[in-house]
Formats: sequence, structure tokens, C-alpha cells
Amino acid sequence: MTDSPVALITGGGSGIGAAVARQLLAAGHRVAVTGRGEERLRGFAGELGNPAELLTLVGNAAEYDSVRSAVDRTLKEFGRLDTVVANAGFATHDSVAEGDPAGWTEMVLTNVLGPALLIRASIDALKETRGRIVLVGSVAGFVPGPGNIYGATKWAVTGLAENTRRQVTEWGVGVTHIAPGRVETPFWDSYGSLPPGHLLTADQIADSVVWAIRQPEGVDVNTVVVRPIGQPN
Repeated sequence: MTDSPVALITGGGSGIGAAVARQLLAAGHRVAVTGRGEERLRGFAGELGNPAELLTLVGNAAEYDSVRSAVDRTLKEFGRLDTVVANAGFATHDSVAEGDPAGWTEMVLTNVLGPALLIRASIDALKETRGRIVLVGSVAGFVPGPGNIYGATKWAVTGLAENTRRQVTEWGVGVTHIAPGRVETPFWDSYGSLPPGHLLTADQIADSVVWAIRQPEGVDVNTVVVRPIGQPN
């Protein structure tokens, strides 16, 4: 049990993060998940039967002290760290020319600074295990949308993934950028409705994340774009 791999997932109490956590637990991993809502995390753990292999941590992915604490507590509880998944993020669903700037600062800090902080906080532990960094981006990080501030944050994640890979590959650490298309998750709650057309499920995106994590030693899968059939952009 002490040799089983360990993953830390930000924003892991719902949506894609929770789906990744479930699949990794089922595959024999030990998993720590972070989130801002204690009640949501408690409910997620309860759904799974409060397994000893799951650690839930309340914290803010955009604050370094909080991220550093999550890494430290994961190492203290499980003794190692093999994978980090920077999944925390959200959209204000507005535009640069007509939107409300009040929400942009938190979005940029969570979506862009958050993954960078997780990398910084975890890299020493990942060097020891020759582990993997997974950044959850978006198709919006490749395809420009009219006035899309959220898309701009995901373009930053696209760049961060490759910039990070170029540095950490010499240390034996892999980097995978997973860029989903439209997925049926709580991401759309603040939008007011689901977008039209076929949507992927959180489990379908988690399949890609877990596939990348479980690649053989020496294999580095770098960019995976996953769209539902019927999404043209």
C-alpha cells in the first residue's frame, strides 16, 4: 500500500477533477483532492464511502500558501507524490468588450496562476518520483472566440504546459496538457444552461487524464485535445 502511486488534484470535489479522482482510486492510487467548499468535499468523500486512500483538503488554488500546504499534507499523509492535476478553474462567461471586469481577476488568478503555483509547490516531490504534471486546459486555448477572456486564460495554460515541459523533462518529469471541448459539468452553472449539441461527460475526459498518467516509464504524452463529435470549433 505504501508503494501505491499518489495524485493531488485541485478542484477535485466535482466535475472532471472528481471523475479523475474516482478512476484513480479504482486503479489503486491514493488521491488528495482540494477545493474551496468543505461541504462539497465532505459530500464527495461520503459518496465514495470515506476511503482511507482519499484525502480531502479545503484550500484556494490561487494562493501559494494554500497550495504549498496541500502538497505538504499530501506528502505527510501518503509519503510520496507521483502526479499533480491542475484542474481548478472557472469561466465568467462574458466578453472583453461587454463583460463585467469584477470577476476577471479571480478567474485569471485561478486559471493561470493556480497551475503555475501547483507546479512550483510540487516539483521537488515530482523529481523524486519522476512523476507527471497534468494541466487541464480547454479547446478555447487553441481556438480564438470573440472577446473570450476565459479563452485567453486557457491560451496561457497552453503556453505554460509547453514552457514547463521544456524545463522539467530533463528531471524525468512528464507534462500532459488535456484540452477538453464541451463537457457536461458544473462549469456551466454560472452560464445558466448547457450549450447546445452533444456534450462529453466528465468521465470521458477523466479517461484521457488517467490514460496519460498510466503511460509506461519514459513515455511523455504532451497534448491531448478531446472534443465531442459535432463540435466544429
